[in-house]
Amino acid sequence: MKIVIQRVKSAELFVENKFYSKIGFGLMVLVAISKEDKQEDINWIANKLVNLRIFNDENNQMNLSVTDVEGDLMIVSQFTLYASTKKGNRPSFIQSASGKFAEKVYLDFIDMLNRIYKFKVKTGKFGTYMNIVLNNDGPVTIVIDSKSKE
Repeated sequence: MKIVIQRVKSAELFVENKFYSKIGFGLMVLVAISKEDKQEDINWIANKLVNLRIFNDENNQMNLSVTDVEGDLMIVSQFTLYASTKKGNRPSFIQSASGKFAEKVYLDFIDMLNRIYKFKVKTGKFGTYMNIVLNNDGPVTIVIDSKSKE
């Protein structure tokens, strides 16, 4: 699994130009599933996400997690995070998981977050065209890959 985390003041998601979900202060998270992902990837990424200290404390240092600040989470599937641009100018998505497997892992990831995170978890709609409007905070953007554990 690979995720891109963006610290936000707010985010709204639209599916086929219709409002679908929104969050306030928290994290907007893009999630890509690889064809090799397993439950341990879900567990590791979910725990890393809710405990990652990327919010400022009273001394303006990034020492607080989304759990500490009781922030919202928006989880959105995005297979293009596994794009390979090694050959030519058209990206290859050979490392991305196929639809049914990717959707299962994505839903398992959301289920895990709902079990370990007691605050608001919102989602996009898997496999659809989405528009996201966000108010980036910082900006703070972090990429995490479960295979390299960084």
